Amino acid sequence: MQITTRKMALALASALLSGCMATTGGPYDSGAAPQRLDPAQRGPVGGVGIEGNDIIAMTDMMMRDMLGNAQLAARSPAARIIVDGEFFSNESMQPINKNAITDRLRVGLNRASQGRMVFDGRQYSNMVQQERELKRAGAVDVGTTGLTKAQAGADFRLGGRISSVDARNTKTGLQQRYNQIVFEMIDLESGVLVWSGMYEFARSAADDVVYR
Repeated sequence: MQITTRKMALALASALLSGCMATTGGPYDSGAAPQRLDPAQRGPVGGVGIEGNDIIAMTDMMMRDMLGNAQLAARSPAARIIVDGEFFSNESMQPINKNAITDRLRVGLNRASQGRMVFDGRQYSNMVQQERELKRAGAVDVGTTGLTKAQAGADFRLGGRISSVDARNTKTGLQQRYNQIVFEMIDLESGVLVWSGMYEFARSAADDVVYR
């Protein structure tokens, strides 16, 4: 009797477990399984704003144009350039991390220019200043490159603006947005614009996505 009762209990537990698994289903029944995407292509979630593939396309375009500019990429000695988001403003309707744009542009230019441009890491100036003070106080040695009178100054710096114009049809819910991203390189001594570039596109959608 004890053996029979034990077998019945095990069978009942097994049946209950099977029922729970059947009810719960697979791990993605309530959503979508993750999938690897090509960042250069538009993904399954898209709206009317700036997306990852747009950042890749615009920075590639600006990089090619800047490398073809003699004032930026054909000087001797090589021009010192700052490319960061400090003076790259967002006036569009979309919240966006500006550094995603400027970082990709700087990294691409630094790799492709092969010394024709020198990039000033102004965003790291506090780190550099801390090390300079340690060297001059004798807390650390001078390294292998020696000492300089001051941190490197720059010849040119990136500026720019992200803008958008929105329209919505209240009857159909269709939304349309014109996106404009302007890139400019400014001479830091004279204030002259030595190069300008622009990336623009327009999209419409009935149900826009939420950008973060």
